Amino acid sequence: MNRLFTSRRALGRTGFMATGLGIGDLADRSLSIQQCADTLRRAMDAGLNVIDTAPAYEDGYSEEAVGAALAGRREGMFVITKIDQLDQSVAPQVEGSLERLGLDSVDLLLFHGVSRVQDWQRIAAPGGGFDQLAQCISQGKCRFAGISSHHPDVLSMAIESGRCDAVMFALGPFADARYRQEILPQARAAGVATIGFKVFGAGMLLGDTSGYGRPLAAGSAGGLPRLSVTQCLHYTLTLDPDVALLGMSTPAEQDAAFEAAASFTPLSADESAAIAARAAEAVAGKGTCWWNP
Repeated sequence: MNRLFTSRRALGRTGFMATGLGIGDLADRSLSIQQCADTLRRAMDAGLNVIDTAPAYEDGYSEEAVGAALAGRREGMFVITKIDQLDQSVAPQVEGSLERLGLDSVDLLLFHGVSRVQDWQRIAAPGGGFDQLAQCISQGKCRFAGISSHHPDVLSMAIESGRCDAVMFALGPFADARYRQEILPQARAAGVATIGFKVFGAGMLLGDTSGYGRPLAAGSAGGLPRLSVTQCLHYTLTLDPDVALLGMSTPAEQDAAFEAAASFTPLSADESAAIAARAAEAVAGKGTCWWNP
C-alpha cells in the first residue's frame, strides 16, 4: 500500500510528530493474532503512526495483536495502552501490558475511563496511581502519562493538575459540547495532547446498533437517519484534535477512513451544525451514549 499519510503534527508537548488519524482498537477472537496484526500493519503501511490498545479490549487479545503488528516495526510508532483498574497497584498492570505487547516500554499510559471526580481524586492523591506511574516512567517503562475520560469536569481537573501529558475524550458529531468548547482549548493552552474518540458514536451514527456492532433489541428504533464515515470524520477533523482515533478493524473500514481523510477540508459552522443535528436524530432510541455525562 502507498503511504497515504505523510504529514505530521505535534502531539501536545510530547515532542512526537503524529499523523492526524490514529489506529484504534482492533481485536477479534474469531480471528488469529496474525490476521489481526496483518490488518493493523495495513494501517501502518498507509503511514499512520499512533496506535491505541488496552488490557480490557478482548481481555488482552488486543494488546497481543498490537504487539504482533509492532514486531520489527516499533521504531517511529507512538504506542498507547491503558491502566484499567484504577483502584489497584499500577506496576503489575503495566508489567502485564508490556508482556502481552512484547515490548520493554510504551510511549503513553492512560488511566482508563476516569469519568468520576472521585476516580480522579483517587489516582491523583499522594501515593496514588499517578505517583506509582511516575515510578514506571523513571524506570523507562513508559514516557508519558494521562487519562481517558467520559466527563468534561474530570478532564478539566486533570489538565489543570499538570500531571497529564495527554487526554483522550469524545470528539464526534454526537458528544457533549463542553468537550469541544472547553476541554480542547484548555488542553491546547496547557500543551496537553488531545486524542479524540467516538468519532462514529460507537457505531451508532453509522447504523442501527446500540454500540460496537450490537444489534438493536427487537422493538427498538430502527431505520433512523445515518451519517456517512466522511461526515463524521470531517466533523471531528474540523475540531482539530492532535489525533482522531478510529477503529480500523477491516480493510474496508480503513479504506473508508482513508478516503474521507483524503477529501477533508474544514467544515463551515453551518455545515458542522447540520451534521450534529442529524447525529442527534441518528442516535435517538439506540441506548445510552455513555461518553456523555
